[in-house]
Amino acid sequence: MKSIKVTDIGSIKNELNKYKKGKKLGIHLFNQAARMAWLGKIVLSVLDPEDPDCRSWLLYVQPLDGMAANLIQVDDELFDQIHILDAEQGRYLAEIMRDGLTSRARELEALDNRDFYFGKFFKDAPEAAGGETPSGS
Repeated sequence: MKSIKVTDIGSIKNELNKYKKGKKLGIHLFNQAARMAWLGKIVLSVLDPEDPDCRSWLLYVQPLDGMAANLIQVDDELFDQIHILDAEQGRYLAEIMRDGLTSRARELEALDNRDFYFGKFFKDAPEAAGGETPSGS
């Protein structure tokens, strides 16, 4: 862990300015964080909502579980720490997280409305030909 001398005010101000600007993740790590964002496995927050000059974001990546843990590769350095991102990457991750949530909600809604019975038991039904028939419930 990095230490800063408390008596050196200039160093403290420099470090605070670094945090206010945030830092970019490399392409490889950003892509992994974006996949996790799409799955809803991140916690994202503005670093200092009370400071209008501070545009950086705090990012925490939650570990995967279930089938996703076996299929998606994520470097260990994304876990077990809070990352301070710059404004651009933080905003993009928020958009990706929103897109993933919207997409998953649409898929679940379509699944809830899908009628499997007619497509499997009646070959002439529209769903058997690949169309979707709402259940009407």
